[in-house]
Amino acid sequence: MKTIELNNGTAMPVIGLGTFKSQDPEECEKSVLDAIEIGYRMIDTAQSYGNEEFVGRALAKSPVPRQEIFLTTKVWFGNYENARASVEESMKRLGTDYLDLVLLHWPFGNTYSAYRALEKMLKEGMVRAIGVSNFNPDRLIDLIQYNEIVPAVDQVETNLLCQQLVQHEWMAKYGVVHEGYSPFGRGRSDEVFDDPDLNAISRKYGKTVRQVTLRYQCQSDVVTIPKSTHYERIKENFDIFDFELTDGEMAKIRALDKQMPLTGTPEKPETVLRSLTW
Repeated sequence: MKTIELNNGTAMPVIGLGTFKSQDPEECEKSVLDAIEIGYRMIDTAQSYGNEEFVGRALAKSPVPRQEIFLTTKVWFGNYENARASVEESMKRLGTDYLDLVLLHWPFGNTYSAYRALEKMLKEGMVRAIGVSNFNPDRLIDLIQYNEIVPAVDQVETNLLCQQLVQHEWMAKYGVVHEGYSPFGRGRSDEVFDDPDLNAISRKYGKTVRQVTLRYQCQSDVVTIPKSTHYERIKENFDIFDFELTDGEMAKIRALDKQMPLTGTPEKPETVLRSLTW
């Protein structure tokens, strides 16, 4: 598994299994076990996903030692006033005595109190790295300027229609790793998969368009967490390390960016809240 080094020296896999909407206990547990069997070593969950317990069951059953799995969860903004207690509850549900990465899920509520609680947990060894999710550059830089520890990761929606190129530059400037969720646009960016250049690249390497998409993100120094509960798709998403896109191919794919977030943006909370009502 290829890894990227976080700003505190922690190694983070460049691809992991996303578990958003994996709320059926058996299905979620099986998908995590399948992913680990295939070779994934990073699992991403969140308090708001309602599946930390199911992920924890899978990790307990896996023959792969816990220390070889990079486990991420996210604190829901409704828990920011009691961030430490909520993270401790997450650890109980996940059946672990430490977490590899904890993120603040959205830039709403008392982010400063929550982030400073994460800083303390990091210093105490409860977590190996801390960061944020859905923080645009202004919020990210503000957090950096007024706190002691620079976030290791900012997890934001990243797909071919919304590549976050400007945000990526700001993250790189401050030493924050860009982690992308919804790499396929949650099924709402399928039209871009008909692009002739993208399909020509796919045929050239004997790969699917989704594999080319994930390879593009990895080569762009974006950690990616595609979500699936189907064994063959989980396997397909992982099979991206035996080819490399050329500079010209990278440029063609980069040109597909329309700066169109599908989830919503923190500047427009009403769009985010609508997207969170599943």
